Amino acid sequence: MHEMMVAESLLKTISAEASRRNARPIGATISCGTLNAVNDETLRFAFDAIAKGTPCEDMRLQIEHKPTQGKCRKCDRDFEIEFSQPKCTDCGSEDFALLPDAPLMLEEIELETD
Repeated sequence: MHEMMVAESLLKTISAEASRRNARPIGATISCGTLNAVNDETLRFAFDAIAKGTPCEDMRLQIEHKPTQGKCRKCDRDFEIEFSQPKCTDCGSEDFALLPDAPLMLEEIELETD
């Protein structure tokens, strides 16, 4: 299960940073691309399950999905792809290349100190 591996990695990274700063984690934000997306519900469930009994128990996990980008071969502009109408938003051309999807990334950890 992809989400379980992501949850384990998040728990390890967040716990290490909280310990290093002598603080308690209360929230975290991750982001990922639309094509490399994680299932939000499954990831939260996995994270909550493995965080029980750790300093990360009951912390908020926010997941942001970054839109897929394309590069128009006609006008050379980058644009956000709307999959229901896949065309350049500037010139209307349907000749474009998909740009690399945004990676899964831990964007922010919110910590609380005593």
